[in-house]
Amino acid sequence: MDIRYCDDSLVVCIKEANILSTDEEGGLPGLLRQELGGEIRTVHRLDRMVSGLMVLARTKAAAAALTEQISAKRFHKAYLAVVHGQIEPLTGSYRDLMYRDRRECKSYVTSAPGKGVQEALLDYECLASAGDKSLVRILLHTGRTHQIRCQFAHHGHSLFGEKKYDPHGDSCPLALFSAELGFTHPVTGEPMRFSARPEPIEPWTELLYQ
Repeated sequence: MDIRYCDDSLVVCIKEANILSTDEEGGLPGLLRQELGGEIRTVHRLDRMVSGLMVLARTKAAAAALTEQISAKRFHKAYLAVVHGQIEPLTGSYRDLMYRDRRECKSYVTSAPGKGVQEALLDYECLASAGDKSLVRILLHTGRTHQIRCQFAHHGHSLFGEKKYDPHGDSCPLALFSAELGFTHPVTGEPMRFSARPEPIEPWTELLYQ
């Protein structure tokens, strides 16, 4: 386990791709219990295919405090992604209406309000580009299922490695990484900040490691 911080209240680690973030068989909480012992509670999620930083609580009180920060939008998360095409403008926002089709396990952008339709908002910044690739940093303001993957595909910039929202998906792993976390320690009140980079493999190498 790639553990970046650990104390009696919480643990910050890197979730690998293809590992569930929820408390199911083979999921990250169970793996951390094997490593650390004791109680482990999920307070936020990453899609199975997404890797990167996560914080998990080690007590019920810490889980409640972190969940409250998330609800009050005092919990900072930023992602890195490699997308197809040249991003224009270089900074901007995507504000869409989205709904989740549970039968298909897929989200869609729609043009009209309706049952189950929710607003999806994110900000992005293009950090680098080369050929058909752009490296973007993404701040989520809402946490819709598959939000980044669905919105970028809808706006013509599907993620590298995307197979659900791009019928011509690449063979590489999904290029979406939880790169930044920020929150207040639930016991000490200390500001906690963490950052990480994905492994130097394609399609990250050309844009992030040159």
